[in-house]
Amino acid sequence: MFLVCGEALMDVFTLADTPTGTQLDARIGGSPLNVAIALARLAQPVGFLGSVSSGFLGQRLMRALVDEGVDTRATVRTAAPTTLSLVGLDASGAPSYSFYGTGGADRELGLAALRAVDAGVRAVHVGSYATVVEPIGSTLRALIEREKGRALIAYDPNVRLNVEPDVARWNAQLEWMLPRCDLLKISDEDLGLLFPGCAVADFAAHALARGTKALVVTRGAQGASVWTANASSTVPGVNVDVVDTVGAGDAFQAALLARLAETDALSAAALVHLSEAQWRDLLGFAARAAAITCSRRGADMPRRSELN
Repeated sequence: MFLVCGEALMDVFTLADTPTGTQLDARIGGSPLNVAIALARLAQPVGFLGSVSSGFLGQRLMRALVDEGVDTRATVRTAAPTTLSLVGLDASGAPSYSFYGTGGADRELGLAALRAVDAGVRAVHVGSYATVVEPIGSTLRALIEREKGRALIAYDPNVRLNVEPDVARWNAQLEWMLPRCDLLKISDEDLGLLFPGCAVADFAAHALARGTKALVVTRGAQGASVWTANASSTVPGVNVDVVDTVGAGDAFQAALLARLAETDALSAAALVHLSEAQWRDLLGFAARAAAITCSRRGADMPRRSELN
């Protein structure tokens, strides 16, 4: 089983002005929640480790997880409110986010929650701002220390400076993860934020030297690249009429993990021995999943039948 860890929240889109205000469209979201739902839609067994409000928005998040077939035994309920992410879209569909989450439920995951994590977990995915806020950040680091060597560890920083504006804190988290992370997926945008002026190939060499087994860098419509100790490969993007790009990176990560599971390559050792051709298949599959998500409003992930 996959275990996806981190925040669950509501993405709130602006639709149109009304005579007395603005019409809003709230949708389930949060990068880790998106990855969990995407894995379930890709026919992979997956559980969600996170803290969800007991309020009406939290109830909607829980209903979504259950309806999609995500295991919620490790999902903690709390009276704290659900974090809101206000999403603005530019003319190309690229999102900008404003988060309202101080004191939110998604931050309140304590160490006791780890007792509910099943011993049969094959892969752990962590990411986004849950890794740099407390107490959930410390809980996720404890989980990674416990599971390293027993399960594949996957990480996507998904940097949100309007949640944690201190770039040094994001850098410290990434550096902490490099020797503990088997699969690191990061966007070129996030690399530019964390390592301005650094060539992608130079960062790849640094990550592999620190212990990361496979680095995948996504470039949006320009495709994606991978580096391991034995291979490197690049695939182009998939042309699509873009509605918005919300959740595209999450769909990519989930599809990459699902394809690794389908090809019996869901381990640190397997990542290192994959050929360039195998990586092209993996990245191409993930790019198609991201493209389908971009063709829809919000983080609406594809199902396995759509990727055949």
